Amino acid sequence: MTGAHGGGTPSPWVVRWAAEIPAGGAVLDLACGAGRHATFLGGRGHAVTAVDRDAASLAALEATPGVETVQADLEGAPWPFPGRRFAGVVVTNYLHRPLFPALLEALLPGGVLIYETFAAGNERYGRPSNPDFLLRPGELLEVARGRMRVLGYEDVFVPAPQPAMVQRICALSE
Repeated sequence: MTGAHGGGTPSPWVVRWAAEIPAGGAVLDLACGAGRHATFLGGRGHAVTAVDRDAASLAALEATPGVETVQADLEGAPWPFPGRRFAGVVVTNYLHRPLFPALLEALLPGGVLIYETFAAGNERYGRPSNPDFLLRPGELLEVARGRMRVLGYEDVFVPAPQPAMVQRICALSE
């Protein structure tokens, strides 16, 4: 994990769990930034919808085969995908808790949520340090509880590419 949305290399967590997304299924890359995961998943044969508020980041993705770009304000406007469902939803380095219900609703039965972002304790290592942008202990497990089957979960310190506390989950929609 690097920077606000990471560099060009996909997160090892996303790479590890990408094979769980049903082959050829549509994927939503939420707050995609420069599109490292959209590009990676598009290269695996998925039709990817990459959404971000930054038009410049999205412009760099427009020529990427298999990737549809959508500019949207995920925090100040209505959910941009009402009624659309995806085989996979990927979120990294982004947290807006009011979106959790929409993300779960956007998953098809058998769809996969791959989520990874900063966690409580990260304030010791830098930004983000505001608790509003840090997952509480076990928070992703609570989001999945009773609605999803957890395939993998971690709440850990990572030393590289920058020291950080992260929480991550891969869960299957039931």
